[in-house]
Amino acid sequence: MSGATDWLGPMRAALDEARAALGTGDVPIGAVVLDPDGTVIGTGRNVRERDGDPTGHAEVVALRAAATARGEWRLAGCTLVVTLEPCTMCAGAAVLSRVERVVFGAWDEKAGAVGSLWDVVRDRRLNHRPEVVAGILAEESAALLDSFFTSQRG
Repeated sequence: MSGATDWLGPMRAALDEARAALGTGDVPIGAVVLDPDGTVIGTGRNVRERDGDPTGHAEVVALRAAATARGEWRLAGCTLVVTLEPCTMCAGAAVLSRVERVVFGAWDEKAGAVGSLWDVVRDRRLNHRPEVVAGILAEESAALLDSFFTSQRG
């Protein structure tokens, strides 16, 4: 997978996960992890509200599921696809899990750590730097978040 159109299917799967988070009152962010062949080996959605877990971000949930599926924490050759630019915790988890690339939809100007506010994944002081593909179905990802926060404000 190399072109932007190659990431549409996986991003749609991540958006499905994001929509499922709405059922528990969680911020609608979804993620999937693909193995080197492009097969989904982990899925996740925000579960902070549902589980009362501050680390219950979609990316962490998906990375944990992928590590379980692989039987190891190293996710070399894998791709993390997520609807919103990862925060510092999730960008760090992507680096530490050794994913090959991070693909995301909408930019997060307030907390993004893959180029917006910080750029954790490209920090040369770290031992691993995944490739970044940004802006896949960004408008759809942003619209889902905007709708959620508009409804929260009443």
